[in-house]
Order: sequence, then C-alpha cells, then structure tokens
Amino acid sequence: MMTTTVATEIPPIARGEAGVLAAAENQRLLDLLRSLEPADWRKPTDCPAWDVRAMAGHLLGAVEGFSGLRPLVRLMRAAGKAAGDGPFVDGMTAVQVQDRASLTTEQLLDRFATAAPVQAAWRTRRSPMRRAPMKEEVGGKKETWRMSYLFDIILTRDAWMHRVDIARATGHELVLTAEHDGRLVADVVAEWARRHGRPFTLHLEGPAGGTFTSGGAAPGTDEPITLDAVAFCRTLSGRAEGAGLLSQEVPF
Repeated sequence: MMTTTVATEIPPIARGEAGVLAAAENQRLLDLLRSLEPADWRKPTDCPAWDVRAMAGHLLGAVEGFSGLRPLVRLMRAAGKAAGDGPFVDGMTAVQVQDRASLTTEQLLDRFATAAPVQAAWRTRRSPMRRAPMKEEVGGKKETWRMSYLFDIILTRDAWMHRVDIARATGHELVLTAEHDGRLVADVVAEWARRHGRPFTLHLEGPAGGTFTSGGAAPGTDEPITLDAVAFCRTLSGRAEGAGLLSQEVPF
C-alpha cells in the first residue's frame, strides 16, 4: 500500500542534510558529464541559449564560484558588470559560461571534480553570511531570500534540474533514487504547497515520486494531479506549461 505524505509535515532540508545532498548531486552530475560522447556536448538543451557544453560551463562556474568567499566575491562583481541594467542572475550565468568557454572537455571535467566537493562543504558550513538577505524574482514577484536558501536549496536544485536537461538532451540515463532525488522532489512539493496554499492530492510517478496531500484538506476538496516526478519539477521550473496549481512556479 502506497504511503501518503502530508506536504506540511515534510521536514525542511537543514544545513547538515543539505551538504550531503549537494555532494551527492555534484557527483551524479560529474558522472553524467563523464559519460558523454564528443557529439553530445553540442546538442541543444531545454535552455534555448545553451547547448550541453555551455550548460556544463555554467555548472562548473557554480561549483567554482561558490567554493569560497574570494571566488564568490569575484563572481558577484563580474556578474554585476555583465548584467548592467538586466537581471543579475543573467549576468552571473553569462560570466560563468564565457569564462570557461575555452576549456577542453578534459579540463572542464578535471576542474569540476576538484571544485565540486569543496563547494558542497563550503556553502553548507556555519557562516554569518547565511543570514544575509538577497533579492530575487519568482513568477514575476519580487522576494527576499536568505543566502542560506540559495546555498542549501537552490544551488542543489539548479544542478539537479540541469542534470535532467543534459540527460534529456543527450538520451543518457537519468539516475534517480528515492533516497536522493525523492528527497529533493519532496522538498519541492512542500514549497509548492506553501506557495499556493490550496488543498490537493498529488501522485508523482517514478523512483523520485510519491503521493502527497495538503494538510487538513476537507474530504472531497482535493484536486487530484498525476504525473511523473521529473515532469512535475520541470513544469514548476517553467520548462513545461502547467495549468491550475501546476502554474505555481517554484525556483530552481
């Protein structure tokens, strides 16, 4: 019998667990990149501006840029200049891709392997920086986040979603387990539920899925939704169109 999880009772990902999840996701991403054939690197992805090689440059930029205070400051300064009057995140990703465009595949993989465990440890350590506020926009609405949310949650979600993008683009296997991917998906479900605040019953299929419901919903008021767990996350990220509650965006 399948267990139903009440979304409001899903525990948040705390700093210690975040470090474990970040390290595991970085390793899975590295394993996928190492499995690619030469022709795979130029294949288009679900991010129209990036092929697989450009996406890998962004991902390397994330593990190197968030692996210490000095590289983070350098990245933030360069991103501000590159963004100009546009979105800061666009400037940051542009810098990450451009600065690594000349690397060979071997160099990119070697640098990713070196920086990934350092990044996972550094961004989930105790630091006053975790309390600092940052401005972001989600679904057209401005929000104020704590840096801890970026460090613990968003950077891992971003890597996970891009692993999905690369697997889809190249046809390579997307490794999914309940322990790792299921935990990330459950955290997305919990945030999605908080953001829309309406009752639901959600059946997510696949290794990372499960059945979820809104807490305290009256019988007969749930809106049943059934789809694959990865498709659910792709929809909330804006990669696929969603109707009803699935139009509620969640940041990745």
